[in-house]
Amino acid sequence: MGKRKINDQDIGLTFEANSEQRTSALYTLLGELWGVDQLVLKASKLETLQEMRSEDLSLRILALMRLIEGDPTIDTVPLEEEYADVLDELEDAIANELAHKGLEDKLEQKIAQRMQERHDEFVNEVKMQILKERSGPENAQTLKKLAVLEKKSHSQLARSAMEILRPNKLEDIVGQESAVQALISKITSPFPQHIIVYGPPGVGKTTAARLALERARKYDETPFGAGAPFIEVDGTTLRWDPRDVTNPLLGSVHDPIYQGAKRDLADTGIPEPKLGLVTDAHGGILFIDEIGEMDPLLLNKLLKVLEDKKVEYDSSYYDPDDENVPQYIKKIFAEGAPADFILIGATTRSPQNLSPALRSRCAEVFFEPLTPIDIRIIVVNAAEKLGVEMDAAVPEIIGEYTIEGRKANSLLADAYGLCLYELQQTKTKEKGKVKIESGHIYQVIQNARLTPYVNIKVGGAPETGRVFGLGVHGYVGSVLEIESVAFGAAKPGKGQVRFNETAGSMAKDSVFNAASVIRKLTGKTISDYDIHINVIGGGNIDGPSAGAAIFLAMLSAIEERPILQDVALTGELSIQGMIKPVGGIVEKIYGAKQAGIRTVYVPDKNKTDIPANVKGITVVPIKHVSELIDKVFADK
Repeated sequence: MGKRKINDQDIGLTFEANSEQRTSALYTLLGELWGVDQLVLKASKLETLQEMRSEDLSLRILALMRLIEGDPTIDTVPLEEEYADVLDELEDAIANELAHKGLEDKLEQKIAQRMQERHDEFVNEVKMQILKERSGPENAQTLKKLAVLEKKSHSQLARSAMEILRPNKLEDIVGQESAVQALISKITSPFPQHIIVYGPPGVGKTTAARLALERARKYDETPFGAGAPFIEVDGTTLRWDPRDVTNPLLGSVHDPIYQGAKRDLADTGIPEPKLGLVTDAHGGILFIDEIGEMDPLLLNKLLKVLEDKKVEYDSSYYDPDDENVPQYIKKIFAEGAPADFILIGATTRSPQNLSPALRSRCAEVFFEPLTPIDIRIIVVNAAEKLGVEMDAAVPEIIGEYTIEGRKANSLLADAYGLCLYELQQTKTKEKGKVKIESGHIYQVIQNARLTPYVNIKVGGAPETGRVFGLGVHGYVGSVLEIESVAFGAAKPGKGQVRFNETAGSMAKDSVFNAASVIRKLTGKTISDYDIHINVIGGGNIDGPSAGAAIFLAMLSAIEERPILQDVALTGELSIQGMIKPVGGIVEKIYGAKQAGIRTVYVPDKNKTDIPANVKGITVVPIKHVSELIDKVFADK
């Protein structure tokens, strides 16, 4: 088949067909670029809608030129030979617009993506804030620890026996009627006083103070309200920093740099005051046990608070003009923290061992050591609370081994536990059949390695050279057994005197004072005798208070005159034979009563120290040893 020769007419048709396809393609691109509706709308606005729909290619190209340029004034119809150039220019214009459109789309996409990311971050922050507000500082670990603590708090052993046996009303405090009355009267007054409570351990000082406040709340005259607090602290455990970095008693200031205040305060450099126990006790009572063991400087600071009735705080980081400082912190720094309370301090020390400044600000109340009768009452009450039976001898046995109410309760509780153990072992426990025998008490005492508190029991026939003096240690008096023997010296005038090396130098001086009085009264000189004086037990005699007793022991040995064994005496002996006053009269009378003494002789100048309600013992004031001679010798 031969090839046909292409002529000029064929070339023209081909060119026209190509321009037609390119024009249609450009309209299609504009429809995709703008949208068909926007294309028709734009053609209508440019008044070229008729040309765009014309069958004439030149008019359609003219409409295309107006649409792309956006100019309705274009009216030059392109010639056929110009189609290719015009369409090239239109294609370039559309290509540029497509490229611009593509860039815009890409930018919009990135912008939308970034906005979505920011939106997600904002949503996450809001969610975290909501979770934080709902859960606070808690997490899985802290919640687990909280659950463990709550589980432990619901799993408890039975109450301790001491908790059950502790007095729960003032009437249960045995042997301290006078002290409790004095304590209540000072608390319930319209003008309550600061108080120091003296006394041995285990006699009810802390319990009495707590119950006294409960009683005071019921009186109209008292300044204590129904919610008056009772803040208790042990003076031996109070620790503080002289720089006031920490002070649980008086309070301190946490600086934002060194101690670290709360975060919201530390971030703005605001110091945070930490209030102390004295502010917690405002309007009530601050009870400090063992107040005599407090640091002297801390005690002086406490005395300043007692006077000012407030605690002042200071910090170099505090700026009163800082608007970020909370109002309560400004008030504390400007006015101080309130600390208007009544101080009750308990101590086992003697008054002379306490700060004079403290004593001058406080009334003083003395709790007495418990007698065996008191201990027996406490044991009987404790047995009733425990719901047990016991041998009649149990209270008396316990009373021989302690003078502390707390210790008496502890011994009974231990015996109760031992009794229950034995019943469990024998499988004979029956309801209401628990009974504490004397053997249980003795077994507990043996396990605790206790010894009888009173080793000396007086009484019996009169003895020569044996006399009972009186001493005191702390708040407890005791009987001193003094004995003496005398022999004629091997050589007249060469006699020797021996005395305990451990008795003390002042007790030895009493020996020579006694020798002078003996010579003055009888004309006998001790240099004609070998005399041995002994304080049984080798104890140290505190001061010259045993002078009168030493005199009687020596005189009895020299003259071989027996002394009554149910009497005791105390007093310093002068070389004139006068009985001088001594201290600790109340405690010594108590100690004599414990030992079974019937009559106690004390210096006449101490008669105002004799308790008004002494029972079971006779106390006789004396001025001169001659009065003793007439009273204590069995052959008088």
